[in-house]
Amino acid sequence: MRKLVLLEILVILLAVLCLLSCKGVDFFGVDLPQIKAKGELEAIVTYSATSYFLYRGEPMGFDYELLQRFADELDLDLKIIIARDLDEMIAMLQAGKGDLIAHGLTITKERKKEVAFTQYLHKTHQVIVQRKPDNWRQMKLHEIERELIRDPNDLINKKVHVRKMSSYYQRLLHLSEEIGGDIDIQIASGDLTTETLIRQVAEGKISFTVADHNIAFINSTYYDNLDVRTKIGMSQKVAWAVRKTSPELLKALNKWFNEIKNTSDYYTIYNRYFKKRRSFARHLHSKELSIEKGVISQYDGLLKKYAKDINWDWRFLASMVFQESRFKTNAKSWAGARGLFQMMPEMAKKFGAKNSRNPEQSVAAGVAYIAYLQNLWKDIPGNLNRTKFVLASYNAGENHIEDARRVAELLGKSPNQWE
Repeated sequence: MRKLVLLEILVILLAVLCLLSCKGVDFFGVDLPQIKAKGELEAIVTYSATSYFLYRGEPMGFDYELLQRFADELDLDLKIIIARDLDEMIAMLQAGKGDLIAHGLTITKERKKEVAFTQYLHKTHQVIVQRKPDNWRQMKLHEIERELIRDPNDLINKKVHVRKMSSYYQRLLHLSEEIGGDIDIQIASGDLTTETLIRQVAEGKISFTVADHNIAFINSTYYDNLDVRTKIGMSQKVAWAVRKTSPELLKALNKWFNEIKNTSDYYTIYNRYFKKRRSFARHLHSKELSIEKGVISQYDGLLKKYAKDINWDWRFLASMVFQESRFKTNAKSWAGARGLFQMMPEMAKKFGAKNSRNPEQSVAAGVAYIAYLQNLWKDIPGNLNRTKFVLASYNAGENHIEDARRVAELLGKSPNQWE
């Protein structure tokens, strides 16, 4: 009887495991051999003015540059997976939606229960971000100092805005215990970046936030009314994370970090995002920075205008232009294709572009050609399926796609189904 009960329990457990597996729950993880087999490294990131962002259509950031070098080292393609906010990154990793988190996470006991951290990338400490007095330029240094919080005890009953899932929130909880008084911790939305909260302090929308010193420092070089010198914590390590079921990936990352941290290349990248004030200020202030501003390129206006002609989301059209030319009007391929949409000169003229280097002419011609292809494949069923035929024809030529359809028929496949 007992054996039967145990057998029933085992069958139920196996059924539950199977059901969860079918729903995509990742119990055993994907490790380095499986990643190499698929030929692609999937990295979870989130937008940040120092970690990962788009500037003039190009991906940039401290973590992104390291990530690209690591993928190249393993001869893997890199796939970026955007998390909406920091709060969901670990959940996405555990659900198998990426192979690693390529974002500087502070190593904490709580997080170590959930993920395996790589060796640390760098160390930092947490500071209070606060505004200087409104008339600080007319004040003497000692007068400014009197207006600023230098003793953490003075944070009692003060409102400090941080994200709940951040290490800053945990630090404030511990600090409240240490100073014997309550800090009024205001929970910020998880989709707000640390840089956004810092900007809100600078603009007077909130009074205080907490940030890692290196992030706070580089931001204070742009917002000169900020003070970031009040330390509220010990030195902490910042690292990437993988699932605990990916020991070989972790080993490869640690080996690679050991090697690159002994090169000047690593410190050049670090300084580019955390030390060079002019460079940071230039891209943070730029209208072509993706963070919060919803900007992809300087040609967004043109893309929005012409995307309506083919009933496409303008961002989808922008992704196509990025793939073709990286938003460079003077781009020229080895075969002679030119302009934002990389059309051959004769084809460009056929669809109305006399000068492919002219942004509007190039966009108008590219969209006109897409409209032609949409009409060519109008009998292909399904919007998404049809769009794949359009994109393939744009890239390889409609005649090659016709050849491929004939081959599909010979193989007993449907010539009207891309996949």
